Amino acid sequence: MTSVATLRAPEPAGTRRPTPRRYLMCRPDHFDVYYAINPWMDTSAPVDRALARAQWENLRATYERHGHLVDVVEGVAALPDMVFAANGGLVIGERALSARFANPERAAEGPAYHDWLVAQRFTQVLAARETNEGEGDFAIAGDRILAGTGFRSSRAAHEEVQEFFELPVISLELIDPRFYHLDTALMVLDDTIAYYPAAFSGESARLLAGMYPDALLATEDDANVLGLNGVCDGYHVFMSERATGLAAQLRARGYEPVGIDLSELLKAGGSVKCCTMEQHSVRMGALPSTD
Repeated sequence: MTSVATLRAPEPAGTRRPTPRRYLMCRPDHFDVYYAINPWMDTSAPVDRALARAQWENLRATYERHGHLVDVVEGVAALPDMVFAANGGLVIGERALSARFANPERAAEGPAYHDWLVAQRFTQVLAARETNEGEGDFAIAGDRILAGTGFRSSRAAHEEVQEFFELPVISLELIDPRFYHLDTALMVLDDTIAYYPAAFSGESARLLAGMYPDALLATEDDANVLGLNGVCDGYHVFMSERATGLAAQLRARGYEPVGIDLSELLKAGGSVKCCTMEQHSVRMGALPSTD
């Protein structure tokens, strides 16, 4: 949708610094896999909800131990995937856009997250008109937004996000159903990205290569354990402990990987980022008013 300039080269190792972040999460009190809407979901595989809760609590505690604030939205009994808070919306500064889900099984999550966002008294809260699965398909990358399409969020949603947040949106086409959301195939780091090129169409992969010549390229092995479904605070990268190759690349670039075990939630196709909606501050300066 929008042409962009190449990002600057990565900083030398040892110069990175974490910055405090604010996250939104939802306990997996109602987590289960009794429908299948992505290739990861197997309704015949039992779910250990107690283990899912313990793994989720460890992720939350890890964030807090590293200086980040975690808000928690109440889950809804009929919504087993509400634990994947990243899909619930997109927040930048005082503006919030709640999700509109593609699958009927998750449709009620949009209003549930919308109600929470309204209660936070953001200046502007809008319910998406177009099919939009929040931070699952929209990644804030500096002063632009990288946006996925192909399986869930629509291209029309990209236009809606660009108009609402008044930031350039870069459309990227996903082609591998294992990586049905952008956040399963691409992770924003402090000054670049990590991604799995084969998850994208040829045109989108070439676009990413041109925009981010310094990007970390994940292997299929690391992508297959959702190693790219991580969260970076500028220095620490909270990610699947199974993605050892990607962790080594991150260390070589001066980041500190923090391994997390979310094996139970992986049964529904989710990992660290899926569980985490970031309430983004406005790093590029105040967004202009839409009044």
